[in-house]
Amino acid sequence: MISVFINLIPVTLVQSLIYSFVALAIMIPFRTLSLPDLTMEGSFPLGGCLVAAVLTVGLDPWSSTALAIVAGFLAGAATALVHLYFKIHSLLAGILVATMIWSVDLRVMGMPNKSVRPELSVFDAISPEILLNIWLQIAIFGALVALIVLVLIAFYKSEIGLSLRCVGANARLSPALGINARIYVVLGFGIANALAALGGAIVVQQQGYADVTMGFGILVNGLAALIIGEAIIGRATIDRQIIAPVVGSIIYYQLVSLGLATGLHPSDLKFLTGAFVLITLGLPLLTGRSRSVVGA
Repeated sequence: MISVFINLIPVTLVQSLIYSFVALAIMIPFRTLSLPDLTMEGSFPLGGCLVAAVLTVGLDPWSSTALAIVAGFLAGAATALVHLYFKIHSLLAGILVATMIWSVDLRVMGMPNKSVRPELSVFDAISPEILLNIWLQIAIFGALVALIVLVLIAFYKSEIGLSLRCVGANARLSPALGINARIYVVLGFGIANALAALGGAIVVQQQGYADVTMGFGILVNGLAALIIGEAIIGRATIDRQIIAPVVGSIIYYQLVSLGLATGLHPSDLKFLTGAFVLITLGLPLLTGRSRSVVGA
């Protein structure tokens, strides 16, 4: 069993690096803006389905990937606008937008799933060897994730990033500082879902197919990765907060692989992941209540 797990480590590492984009995407609204967002369940497959559709009709892979990122940004912006102008909670707004995106995916692809030939992918445009060499994929995805992390750290320390963090920390104080909170909420949701759509576009080009259901459960997995990363790295500084989702994603998917290698049934993964997230989020509240009861 352990030998099976060891053999799966490189494959799982590639998977975890790709899905770390989703964990990073969840972190932005959840931690920075203090507004949970479920749009990733729709923007992740949107990026994948859109890139599959436009690649198969002849658009080059670079433009296709960029188009997927823009589509993800617009999906996030739509959720933010629904939340802000219709006074609907961000969770419900995300559910509504993600539900509508499912129909968009079907309309874009014209079918529930679509295959993408390897020679059409952005990886083949760089080098055909990438899709044939697992270690080369680890190097490419690792470098890409590192680049995204560095860009996010620089962004968070910029004037715009500081304003975004200010909105999340105290939205009522923002107008006194000359910050339009609505613009930054839209920007934060847009950036988050652009990252999720990028992850979906990369998955489709790496695996060679897109499916409208590919986003099912992706948010819970990403949230579990975020929580694990924060437990290990912490989030006392901006650098730690941004690095945590990546570290958590790597560890989470290795734990999943270990569970499967030791005989865990795949159908139990969603339940266990959801239970882990529920316990982790609810434990501080339950502990606080128990202490207050004892104190009383």
